[in-house]
Amino acid sequence: MTIDAVMAWLEQMAPPSYQESYDNAGLITGSREWVCSGVLVTLDATEAVIEEAARRGCNLIVAHHPIVFSGLKKINGRNYVEKAVIAAIKKDIAIYAIHTNLDNVVAQGVNGKIAAKLGLVRSRPLLPKEGTLRKLYCFVPVAHLESVRNAIFSAGAGHIGNYSECSFSTEGAGTFKGGEGTDPFVGQPGLRHSEKEVRVEMVLPAHLSGAVIRAMTAAHPYEEVAYDLVNLANSHPGVGAGLVGELPAAVDEKTFLDIILEVFRVPVARHTRLTGRPVQRVAVCGGAGSFLIFRALAERADFYITADVKYHEFFDANDRMVVADVGHFESEQYTVDLLFEVLHEKFRNFAVLKSETTTNPIHYYGAGSM
Repeated sequence: MTIDAVMAWLEQMAPPSYQESYDNAGLITGSREWVCSGVLVTLDATEAVIEEAARRGCNLIVAHHPIVFSGLKKINGRNYVEKAVIAAIKKDIAIYAIHTNLDNVVAQGVNGKIAAKLGLVRSRPLLPKEGTLRKLYCFVPVAHLESVRNAIFSAGAGHIGNYSECSFSTEGAGTFKGGEGTDPFVGQPGLRHSEKEVRVEMVLPAHLSGAVIRAMTAAHPYEEVAYDLVNLANSHPGVGAGLVGELPAAVDEKTFLDIILEVFRVPVARHTRLTGRPVQRVAVCGGAGSFLIFRALAERADFYITADVKYHEFFDANDRMVVADVGHFESEQYTVDLLFEVLHEKFRNFAVLKSETTTNPIHYYGAGSM
């Protein structure tokens, strides 16, 4: 099995187009054409993790964080990024990062895993990602409607929320005149022809556009297929930053803080002043999520769990919501479990391992510290 096969499966779950513009998700080192000897899953592909991968016989590291985030101008081993890149190249180890594209997948992503640990229900994106949906309009002769429509459905179009095979069709007449050298399915070259046709329209994820168009043209009887592909302003219900959901039953704030400490396995959590109100609606964002504080407020969340909140950003809660900072590594710790589970489920007869190296650079000292 090649590294490309592993990448293809991960990108089916979290398409690269879902990553943010500043991100560097994807294959960082190595070649997708290499035969994969094993996969090591981690949050950070540090030099120590690369040594572990080599020791355990894995030539592919799947990391959440890209080890190369901004541009590298030199690779001389003067910092942890350069040291990791040098080690990976020397040992022929590929590093693949699945970062904000995994963050932005609600059901199977970073925040979906957190929501499951907290027991949240009725989850939805806190900030839906724009530009993830398109609409296809195609024109099909009546007799071929079902075969073409089924081909488009099979390629991944026609999903709206929990409904599949969603489409709309309108009957009409299409005209065309084949030029020199054409071989029209109906009519004769050089003569205008009118044909009863059906306009079929359906929504599709933008990243599936190529596959959908190929499926449509393969099933369509016409030599030249008329279609329109239009970007939509609609938000995808399953794609976006952060997540907001509900606890099955409301709890008091101190009880929920105890739940947070237990779920995230932390000795302490920084938080804003308690409001004195019950907690039921909870927003989460694994990693640095202060940019979503106002979105959580707009969604009327009682609690917002995230990391890397700066001093002045805590004031933004304005006593309307409790903001709890559990730490960057701690908030994303279950991402390793998530990636291990999806890879192990797909490649059952292949070595998929969790890293045993703790990459959290932050340590705690004091009563109750780990």
